[in-house]
Amino acid sequence: MTSLFPKSLLCVLACLAMTASARAGDDPDLIFRKSTTFKLLTPNDKLATYAIDDPVVAGVACYFTVPEKGGVAGAFGLVEQTSDISLACRQYAPIRFKEKFGQGDVVFRESRSVFFKRMQIVRGCDAKRNVLVYMVYSDKLVEGSPKNSTSTVAIQPWGADATPKCADFLKN
Repeated sequence: MTSLFPKSLLCVLACLAMTASARAGDDPDLIFRKSTTFKLLTPNDKLATYAIDDPVVAGVACYFTVPEKGGVAGAFGLVEQTSDISLACRQYAPIRFKEKFGQGDVVFRESRSVFFKRMQIVRGCDAKRNVLVYMVYSDKLVEGSPKNSTSTVAIQPWGADATPKCADFLKN
């Protein structure tokens, strides 16, 4: 009976890893990957750059770069990824707010380990300057993580469209 436990635990971990990677693969668009280390028989460590569109603010895209661990554990999705994430958000079309939002609302969330770590991109509004503020950070159930990155999008006129004010779309 003791020999069944490690095999069943490994099976459960593999299933969790597959569901986590399937969920993560549906949302962001992969722009490109660049290898940072060479591993002979297993996948290399890489930096990967992804893009997401803000689901509430049309006309804004955020690009983030994350490290992806290779090796045997990385190949099976069982490694805990580091919290080093960079972020750049830009206006690429007229900005249109689809609904009201709160300060710190989640724009995108992705698992960074099999169990307890996730990366989040959140949005806020600097009403005084009419600037959208995006922050990326990772959190871990027990230890947390102080690593973060911030990007801003100054809401600018686009053609003949009126320039919206982000303060008008904040929830009270």
